[in-house]
Amino acid sequence: MPTEHTEVQVRPGGEGDLTALTDLYNHYVRETAVTFDTSPFTPEGRRPWLLSHPVDGPYRLMVATDGGAGGVLGYATSSPFRPKPAYATSVETTVYVAPGAGRRGIGTLLYTALFEALEAEDLHRAYAGIARPNDASTRLHERFGFRHVGTHREVGRKFGRWWDVAWYEKEL
Repeated sequence: MPTEHTEVQVRPGGEGDLTALTDLYNHYVRETAVTFDTSPFTPEGRRPWLLSHPVDGPYRLMVATDGGAGGVLGYATSSPFRPKPAYATSVETTVYVAPGAGRRGIGTLLYTALFEALEAEDLHRAYAGIARPNDASTRLHERFGFRHVGTHREVGRKFGRWWDVAWYEKEL
């Protein structure tokens, strides 16, 4: 893992990131309840997700790397909130930071880049679902102007227990 002094670069994600992004996400699938996916992905299985986040448009993928070394430190996305046409001006956002890269401001850098990229889009709201408890994610979202709008109680079951998901909203 890079040192704290390594320069972090944030850029749009692409095909060359697929394996690293899949590995990062699979950590959260296997080890945490922050995602309700329960089976790890292969890079090929994750390719449709990657391709649904082009470098322009409202559905973006921003990747943080450790400068010249190229290791992925995290990523942030904006994705369709719901599939029905009237939801087209709303996005769901998320951020994942690599194990060992937390508390370095990676999430802040990713969300800053993501929301700057979305400024020119015809968007009205961003939403984020946070499985509870997750104080770090709650703090990050509140720092970016998200406000709590409700909680779905015991909406997911993973690792033999029920999990709540708190929903946050941000005006764009």
